[in-house]
Amino acid sequence: MSDATVIGLGPMGYMLASLLIDAGKTVTLWNRTADKAQPLIARGATLAASPAAALSASPVTLICVLDYAAAEAILSGTDFPSTLGNRLIVNLGTGGPDEAKRLESYIHQHGGRYLDGAIQAAPSQMGRDDTPLFVSGKREHFGEAEPLLRHFAGNLIYLGEKVDAAAHMDLATLSYVYGSYAGFLHGANIAKATGIDVATYGQLVNAISPSFGAFFQYEANAVASGDFRATESPLRISIPAVRRILRTSEQLKINTEMPALVDGWLQRADAQGLADEELAALIKVLQPKVAEVVA
Repeated sequence: MSDATVIGLGPMGYMLASLLIDAGKTVTLWNRTADKAQPLIARGATLAASPAAALSASPVTLICVLDYAAAEAILSGTDFPSTLGNRLIVNLGTGGPDEAKRLESYIHQHGGRYLDGAIQAAPSQMGRDDTPLFVSGKREHFGEAEPLLRHFAGNLIYLGEKVDAAAHMDLATLSYVYGSYAGFLHGANIAKATGIDVATYGQLVNAISPSFGAFFQYEANAVASGDFRATESPLRISIPAVRRILRTSEQLKINTEMPALVDGWLQRADAQGLADEELAALIKVLQPKVAEVVA
């Protein structure tokens, strides 16, 4: 029996298998196109003839395919064993919270155990001390998989026994990523429209990002505690700042959707009397919809 099975040899799955081999682990592989496994086989991995054979070869199977639908399609194939024999499945693909719960239920029905994971890095960033990986599911399952998972991510974050926690946190961090990216692209538009070198702009964004990361952490603590007393950045400072971005964007005749959206939030916050609270109090404007989703 091998130490681990890896199902799915796209760029990320291939990297996971490679890191395990580098760590001296015995690895069984399965992929729809077997030729992708050849370099890993040359390094000592074993290619299984089917998903069922791959699952049977190891106590822990790591699935890293496009999405949960692809994982379910593999597991529900005609050669899928009637029981997983208490084996542990760790899904590291992409999907939503409901999909994580559905896949856990499916695997439990077939006698297996399940952990859900969300990788927060590109393949080239895996295996580093700072590589983040979210995991959720039964604590004893996490304890079993942890030694393997630490070969992938030094910053391994266990989020608790609710199996959908990793998927929810993934959506939360992606909200930050895509929101920041929208702001980044808007800034690039300003730079281009005014003759500023966009590459220099990118360097400056990189330089200021650590300090803003610390600021966001501070604001998160304010939201978590509910203490919005202005201590770092009163909301009233941001009202004219974002309005300046909006007006300048209009004058430059560039896209205004992003600053218009944030300006609208800030105007509503001002109308609700939040101007003298910490900037994090802006979440109060968004809170009703959040409450509806939670309910």
